[in-house]
Amino acid sequence: MARSVRFYTEGLGLRVGPSGRMSAGGLWQELKDPESGAVLELNFYPGEPPYREGDELDHLGFRVENVDATVHRLESLGGRVRIPAFSEGDERLAFISDPDGAWVELYETRAEEVPPTSRGGR
Repeated sequence: MARSVRFYTEGLGLRVGPSGRMSAGGLWQELKDPESGAVLELNFYPGEPPYREGDELDHLGFRVENVDATVHRLESLGGRVRIPAFSEGDERLAFISDPDGAWVELYETRAEEVPPTSRGGR
């Protein structure tokens, strides 16, 4: 859990919110984007989790200010590049997996009318 919290807070600027223990023995931790208010809930189950790994999750997506800088920062926090940065239309994208293997899409847009949803750890 600590490794994932560090990845998303230092790497994408999310803030630590409430946390707790589930009746099944697992732990949960909320992380909140200070700009958009979006909440990511991390779950950790000791031993065998009550689900198949990767069930019903394709990837998480974050709009960022600079894809290349964010990829570099996330690699230093245990992320693994899955699809290197590339341009598509008015966007620059990259796919990286977090330390637990969940895929994360990073994209920046060249259009200035919409601010990024995550600005990175500060």
